[in-house]
Amino acid sequence: MTLATPPPDAALAEHMHAMGTRARAASRALGLMTAADRTRGLTAIAAALRAAAPEILEANSEDMTAAKAKGLSPAMLDRLALDAARIEAIAAGVEIVAALPDPVGRELARWTPPNGLDIARVAIPLGVIGIIYESRPNVTADAGALCLRSGNAAILRGGSESIHSSRALAGAMRAALMQEGLPVDAIQLVETINRDAVGHMLAGLDGALDVIVPRGGRTLVERVQAEARVPVIGHLEGLCHTYVDGAADPSKAVDIVVNAKMRRTGVCGSTETLLIDVACAATLLPKIAAALEAAGCELRGDRRSRALLPHINAATEEDWATEYLAPILSVAVVDGLEGALVHIARWSSGHTDAIITEDTAAAEAFLARVDSAIVLHNASTQFADGGEFGFGAEIGIATGRIHARGPVGADQLTTYKYAVRGTGQVRP
Repeated sequence: MTLATPPPDAALAEHMHAMGTRARAASRALGLMTAADRTRGLTAIAAALRAAAPEILEANSEDMTAAKAKGLSPAMLDRLALDAARIEAIAAGVEIVAALPDPVGRELARWTPPNGLDIARVAIPLGVIGIIYESRPNVTADAGALCLRSGNAAILRGGSESIHSSRALAGAMRAALMQEGLPVDAIQLVETINRDAVGHMLAGLDGALDVIVPRGGRTLVERVQAEARVPVIGHLEGLCHTYVDGAADPSKAVDIVVNAKMRRTGVCGSTETLLIDVACAATLLPKIAAALEAAGCELRGDRRSRALLPHINAATEEDWATEYLAPILSVAVVDGLEGALVHIARWSSGHTDAIITEDTAAAEAFLARVDSAIVLHNASTQFADGGEFGFGAEIGIATGRIHARGPVGADQLTTYKYAVRGTGQVRP
């Protein structure tokens, strides 16, 4: 199914507001449908994505050619690239979302106060969600599927680098909705690459948008958080730490650190700083460093780590604040758990931080005292992912404190209302 032709810039405001109006109508229509209807739509979307794989790959090839000509970094190219396996993973992810318990209508709590009223707190959709993202075409499918599962309409605005891929994905999804008799405008893609479209979304589309979710680099998220007139669910960056405690199992430490950094360096859950306890640094840091360097990782260290690894470059203060999204890792030797906690409190972005230790007390102290959306014990930071949490997919990892935190899946895209049942009560 084709999408609407992008309008001339002069008509952009009218076009964007019309998208908002259609999304609000689709949101209301979804509210009248059942969980089974939404499941049927998601199942059809997965099938449509598989059927459209040749067209999606052709569109992605066009995006990749343009991106390489622009000189995008390897990390950005990796995020943009699709192949048959990734399309199958996207479709399978939609099927996992389809199989999730429907979050709409869940009874979150129920009680009866002394006045005799029967009060229930019930989950309902947020309404219309705007998702603004960069060069990750898979977000088009993930976000659309999660919004549909949770009864929300979605307005998707991807980056210019992924415009052809996103068009192909969104076209297949909308065709599936039409085939199943569901509101087609429950999933809409902003097709113009004019950045003014983002400004219209941040202004709320005349009240049509209920929340905005940015997914991308610091510049994008800072702009959204600074300018949005509607609530925002988002994070600035994934400045993730792994701390190797003095009581760490050496074999686990090597395996976990290499995976946390090198499995995929371009994801927000990739570890960017390794902290290691002075108690084990002399024996364990050279082993970890050798494994990282064998995998192609560049190390940048503080004074104490360079005393053990004299061949590595010196880390600057900028390194501790950098989300590399590349095979580069900052290394610091710290004075035990307290030293690690001080470093993390100073530099962490509140995304994901991990401890490797066999000391249960140290692990529990780390989990309790590190104020990040995700904290892990003896596991790779690359598990910071909605799919790994059993959510099927995610719109992003939220690092704020309001509404949602951590992977944002279908459950996190709901709010609630109170259903109050009485037997004739009047208030004295």
